[in-house]
Amino acid sequence: MLTTTEDRGAIRILRFNRPGALNAFNGALFDAVAEDVIAATEDDAVKVLVITGEGRAFSAGMDLTDKPDPNNPPVHGFDGMFEALIEFPKPLLLAINGVGVGFGCTITGLADLVLMAENARLRCPFTALGLTAEAASTVTFPAMMGPQAANWVLLSSAWLDAQTCKELGMVFDVVPDEDLMQQTLQRAQVLAEKPLASLITTKEMLMAPRREALREAHEIESAGLGSLMGGPANKEAVAAFTEGREPDFSAF
Repeated sequence: MLTTTEDRGAIRILRFNRPGALNAFNGALFDAVAEDVIAATEDDAVKVLVITGEGRAFSAGMDLTDKPDPNNPPVHGFDGMFEALIEFPKPLLLAINGVGVGFGCTITGLADLVLMAENARLRCPFTALGLTAEAASTVTFPAMMGPQAANWVLLSSAWLDAQTCKELGMVFDVVPDEDLMQQTLQRAQVLAEKPLASLITTKEMLMAPRREALREAHEIESAGLGSLMGGPANKEAVAAFTEGREPDFSAF
C-alpha cells in the first residue's frame, strides 16, 4: 500500500508509505493520496486530516527514478491531488517527521497547520533541477513568509532547518522528533472537538478568496515546468543526480 490511513476518533491520519524511496512521489502515490483526501472529504465521521510520512522521511518529492507507463496513466496525477487538497473542506494538518523536498516542502502552503520535527529539513530544489516552482508555491510562499524570503526559498534551492522554517512562517511549531505525532494530535483534537459545520464554514471563508488564485498559479507553474522539463539544464541535473555529482550549469 502506497498510503495508510488510521482513525483516532474524528481524526484521520494519512501516511505516505514508500519509506524505501523516502516517500518520493510517483503517479501511483499521487493517485493514492488524492483518493484518500477525497475519501476523508466525503466521510462525515472525519473532522480533521493529519498527513505525515512513514519512516525517516516526510517526502523526498518527485521520484526521479520513476518511469511512467504510458499504457497505464495516473487517474488523478499531480493535478488531481492538488485539486483534492485545495478543495478539502476540513482542517488539514501536517506532521513533518523528516526530510521534505519538492512537494514535500510546497505542501506546507496548502495545509492549515504545520508541525515539524526539530531534526527535519525542507527544500525546494527546483532551480537546482533546472525547473521551476509548483503546487501554487509562487502564491502561498509569499503569503506565508513575505516576498523576499519566498524569493530566496524558491530561487536558491537552499536547505531549511526546522527553526528557520518556523521563523519564516512555513510551520506553526517545531517540536522534539519523538513528540511530533503526540503534539500534532493534541492540536488536531482541539479542532476535532468543534462542530463540523463550524469548521467547514470557517475554512471555506478562509479559502474562498484564495482558491482561484491557487488554481491560476498552479496552471502557470505547470506551463513553466513543462517548458523546462527535459531541457538542457534539467537533463544535466538528472544526469548529475544519477551519477552522484554536482550539476554544472555554467553553460546555461
